[in-house]
Amino acid sequence: MRLDKFLKVSRLIKRRTVANEACDAGRVMVNDKPAKASVQVKPGDVIEIQFGTRTVRAEVLKLQDTTKKEEASELFRYL
Repeated sequence: MRLDKFLKVSRLIKRRTVANEACDAGRVMVNDKPAKASVQVKPGDVIEIQFGTRTVRAEVLKLQDTTKKEEASELFRYL
């Protein structure tokens, strides 16, 4: 699954366009490497997102194309 789609489906970032912009600006890293929006993520990958002064680290647990709001937190684990 593409990184931008995973960020939206898991609700780490609210909109896919915002996820694209964050990737283009270099604020998203996958496994300690700068990532573009088209990077394929898989379970076990570690995603690091910089929101201003705050940094969020999360591990991908599973992938789904769509999910309900209540189930979105099951797709990743905060580190």
